[in-house]
Amino acid sequence: MKITMAIAMLALTASMALGAGYWLGAKQGTPARSAPETVKKERKILYYRNPMGQPDTSPVPKKDEMGMDYIPVYEDEENSNPDAARQVVISPEKIQKLGVRTEAAALRELARTVHAAGRVEADERLTYTIAPKFEGWIERLHVNTTGAVVGRGQPLLEVYSPELVSAQKEYSIAREGQQALANASPEALAGMQQLADASLARMKNWGISAEQLQALSRNPEARHTLTYRSPASGIVMEKKAVQGMRFMPGDVLYQIADLSSVWVLADVFEQDMALVRPGQAAKARFNAYPGREFEAKLTYVYPTLNAQTRTVPVRLEMANPGMLLKPAMYADIELNVPGSGKVLTIPASAVIYGGQRQSVLVELAEGRFEPRGVRLGSQGSDYVEVLEGLGEGEKVVVSANFLIDSESNLKAAFSSLASKQSKPESAEKQ
Repeated sequence: MKITMAIAMLALTASMALGAGYWLGAKQGTPARSAPETVKKERKILYYRNPMGQPDTSPVPKKDEMGMDYIPVYEDEENSNPDAARQVVISPEKIQKLGVRTEAAALRELARTVHAAGRVEADERLTYTIAPKFEGWIERLHVNTTGAVVGRGQPLLEVYSPELVSAQKEYSIAREGQQALANASPEALAGMQQLADASLARMKNWGISAEQLQALSRNPEARHTLTYRSPASGIVMEKKAVQGMRFMPGDVLYQIADLSSVWVLADVFEQDMALVRPGQAAKARFNAYPGREFEAKLTYVYPTLNAQTRTVPVRLEMANPGMLLKPAMYADIELNVPGSGKVLTIPASAVIYGGQRQSVLVELAEGRFEPRGVRLGSQGSDYVEVLEGLGEGEKVVVSANFLIDSESNLKAAFSSLASKQSKPESAEKQ
């Protein structure tokens, strides 16, 4: 009986102790649950991205083929950096494999080069035409082939003309009359002098040279033929004269061109017209002489535009040593346009053209790249001016940029898809 009472007392004491402990624990735990400032807000994970920058994501944690854990992308990170979805992270091994190279944007003189196609033409100021101003016949040809080289004063042909013989006889009669009437009245002498002057003026108007007129003055006897001589040294570009043929006033018998200096007529595209002006130096290359450059000078910009080709013709002058350049030869013209001052430039290969938008890939850190839109200005042969979007010293990708840009676009697309898929899943969990 005493043993039973002792056990009962021990059980009651244990129960009271347990009750007091529960009440004390509950009283001490209530303030901890009621203090909201100590509760840490849980960050919401949108998705998990590939640790090597590959354009694939996962709504749940996973590992890649190398055993590396996918990196969680939180909602606050995505909202704080809208461009993070398009940033690309590439490992050093992959950068080396792709051959990625970067170059910093820098200030430099942006010299431009305008290319144009042209053709060699004879200088119009050095082209001469043999066209008699009277009717006659060709008695003899001294130069009988097209392309012949002639010198200044060289005989070309001999012609016979009744009108020419008549004018010479009138002059001869006037000279003889002056001698016969030496002691006559001044009126008679003046009349003979007027007749002689009229005959000389007529022959001069027909194009008879001063040397021939002087020879006729010394020996007034009429000559049966008249010799035409070359007015300049050059090449016979055209020969229509045939021995024995009859010609009429104004008929072209010869065309002679001096090719010691030639023109090059080039066609400049409409968008390059603001860059060309008379006085600019140029270089000309010809397929006939590979590896050789000829110096030229732009002398005239024509005031017309070809509506079919949208080009404006320009004229360049250049020396022709050794008569190497032939009319109708094609020429590749290069006009150098100096810059007007230092501007911010990047290599032309760094620009990615997408319709009306131009962009570049900027290296944010080692292995991390971000596409960025830019506004471009003048473009040179190797570099292009940047008006907006970049600062001096920022590095841009100049090779393999299209591969990185494609990866960035894929990543942005997968990121958008993953964010859309995560919304229904979170709604189901709620």
